[in-house]
Amino acid sequence: MFRSKTVEQLAPINTICLMILAASSATWVLVYTKSILMPFVIAVFFVMVMTTVAKWMNQRWKTPYWLGLLTSFLTFMAVTTLAVSFITSSIESFVDGAGIYTDRLNDSIDWVLAKAQNFHININAQFVTESVAKLPVFNMVKSVGSLVVSILTNILLILLFVIFILMGKASDEKPDFVGTIQRQISFYLIVKISVSLLAALCTWIVLASVRTELASMLAVLTFILNFIPNIGPLIATISPVPVLFLQYGFDWHIVLVLCLLTALHFLIGNILETKWLGKGMDLDPIVVVACLIFWALVWGVMGALLAVPLTAIIKMVFERYDTTKPLAKILGGNFLLK
Repeated sequence: MFRSKTVEQLAPINTICLMILAASSATWVLVYTKSILMPFVIAVFFVMVMTTVAKWMNQRWKTPYWLGLLTSFLTFMAVTTLAVSFITSSIESFVDGAGIYTDRLNDSIDWVLAKAQNFHININAQFVTESVAKLPVFNMVKSVGSLVVSILTNILLILLFVIFILMGKASDEKPDFVGTIQRQISFYLIVKISVSLLAALCTWIVLASVRTELASMLAVLTFILNFIPNIGPLIATISPVPVLFLQYGFDWHIVLVLCLLTALHFLIGNILETKWLGKGMDLDPIVVVACLIFWALVWGVMGALLAVPLTAIIKMVFERYDTTKPLAKILGGNFLLK
């Protein structure tokens, strides 16, 4: 009897230890298979969106299902090609105008030093100049260029996965659980893509209205960063500041753009997106930040972009089993487990 009670008492501990081992193994697999698994996951998400859009077009306009899939696929290709061309042209223009940007940077440093002297603030001008000269600006530009090449390579791999998934003769009747996941995730992705495109378009209009250089690349960057919850819109708001400072100095252009972009992201993120998504993925904000850090460590920038839908899928899977239901409640923000 004593032994049976001891086994019952140790059962929760054994379960927790097994979960920790399983989570550690899964994390190692995610990191080790990153180069293949990450494009495959993106392809699966894209197929979810394609099938949802195709079904919606079929129900709304009686469009053939295959035509809806083809339209979604061609739209994805067009947007991707346009974004890559924008980024490539922006990088080329930046490299071509490197000398001009260097002169503007030096003029901006002189302006800051002069303003500091007016307020009787002593700054070592030589130290500041040498420090700025050592900034790895061109290395960052080269890294962005290599990132574009990497994205192109991943896009080709994603396209192959999409084709193979669509060619697979899967059953049309999906289990209720799989159908629920597909509906929720595809709805989230469609809303997020629409909101991000709107934010990118409005950002480009604001930047182009004041003739900001690299406006196209900053708009594409806004579209990408908008997928990162909480942190992404903030980075997208302040990212044009260095370009505007080099182009115009510290004047009304920076203030105007910051005010407009802040109002824009507040309107789109806190009003439109909240209205369209409702409760969203039913994830606690603290959990979202923690999962954002985890997926960024595992899969880098792309992991941060996919953090919310991946965590939502994990939460829905956890909700199906009694053993992992407490973990699903924690992901939903219920930290007081009873």
